[in-house]
Amino acid sequence: MMRRRTNLLASCTALALALGATACGGGPVSAGGGDKSLDGQTITVAGVWSGSEQKNFQKVLDAFTEKTGAKTQFVSTGDNVSTVIGSKIEGGKAPDVVMVPQVGVLQQFAKQGWLAPLSKTAGAAVDANYASVWKNYGSVDGTLYGLYFKAAHKSTVWYSPDALDQAGVEPPTTYDALLKAGHTVSDSGLAAFSVAGQDGWTLTDWFENIYLSQAGPEKYDALATHRIKWTDPTVVEALTTLGKLFKDKQLMAGGQKGALNTDFPGSVEKVFGPEPEAGMVYEGDFVAGVAKDQFGRKIGEDANFFPFPAVDGGKAPVVSGGDAAVVLKDGKNRKAAMRFLEYLTTPEASAVWAGAGGFLSPNKKLDLASYGDDVTRETAKSLVAAGDSVRFDMSDQAPAAFGGTKGAGEWKILQDFLRDPSDPEGTAAELESAAAKAYKG
Repeated sequence: MMRRRTNLLASCTALALALGATACGGGPVSAGGGDKSLDGQTITVAGVWSGSEQKNFQKVLDAFTEKTGAKTQFVSTGDNVSTVIGSKIEGGKAPDVVMVPQVGVLQQFAKQGWLAPLSKTAGAAVDANYASVWKNYGSVDGTLYGLYFKAAHKSTVWYSPDALDQAGVEPPTTYDALLKAGHTVSDSGLAAFSVAGQDGWTLTDWFENIYLSQAGPEKYDALATHRIKWTDPTVVEALTTLGKLFKDKQLMAGGQKGALNTDFPGSVEKVFGPEPEAGMVYEGDFVAGVAKDQFGRKIGEDANFFPFPAVDGGKAPVVSGGDAAVVLKDGKNRKAAMRFLEYLTTPEASAVWAGAGGFLSPNKKLDLASYGDDVTRETAKSLVAAGDSVRFDMSDQAPAAFGGTKGAGEWKILQDFLRDPSDPEGTAAELESAAAKAYKG
């Protein structure tokens, strides 16, 4: 879902490489080799991004304009992508391209006949530049509809080095050690964790990392496709493990009430803002972008991460997410839209945002030098190196009604569990009831 870091020279270099020109001398940027064949045309691109993410994606849109002459207009959908796009299609105002943050929503759009298959040019680039897992997640019934432009490494726990140093704590490698370290941090004067409970999607990410490590990849895949029920003992066990954190008021900034009133940007602010309230915040690599852009933290020095720790003797989890570009059949300019997706398959396009920061690309042809700091570079390297072993965010694979809708399904049920984590079995039953309805639909 949500998703910056570089000095001016590195940013300029990456942007210049991406556009084939010098962009920092105050003169106009040339896209080098652009044929301007789309002069006078306009495409509308919809996506969840706002704030710094929208600002950085705009740089990619601007680079496409410079290269082709096509104008672009970005529309922010908020989290309820499925509902917003559905209403726009019904109202005859469908965007040309949607950046879809959930596999389940992509599948829903395809099955409703809303999507145009990717061109042969785009498909060939996906085959050449991406691990096959990304093609699989972008395909429905063997047809490729989605291009994964932006990825997320969702198994990263971000921390303030000062906070952990003050507490005398080293980054832990097991979940039990994580909670123990959290108590040590809280004893030193800061809460251990800032939890973004106001945004239900962050709670699904907590659950998924615990579940993947504790139950293993086969069970993870089965639960993600609802081949096993949410009442399975492995689910109850993972909820019980997560509940150890949720019920411990000493560990969470503001306790349960504080967590439920904290959104994702606010959770980062509580660790890296001017008045820190916690030492650690769990979320994906995109935490670094907020810490750098909004709070001036230097990644690798003022803000760092450790891998989400292993649970109960399992392997440390590697959960990913991503935003896939799709072309809507009902858009006004399908030809230019497909040209935009073809552009997004190139390392050139990825380098623009990589240079701006707050971005990981699953494109294995992107030069790691395009990233602006060593921490991001290593994160991107590990994501690409994981290849087909990457496990995609489980809630993003589910139908939107269950895994991707604010105030409903898994998001709401896990918020209720955060409020009262005393009944993991009851929560599992609620999750199964909601999942059964959504998967039947």
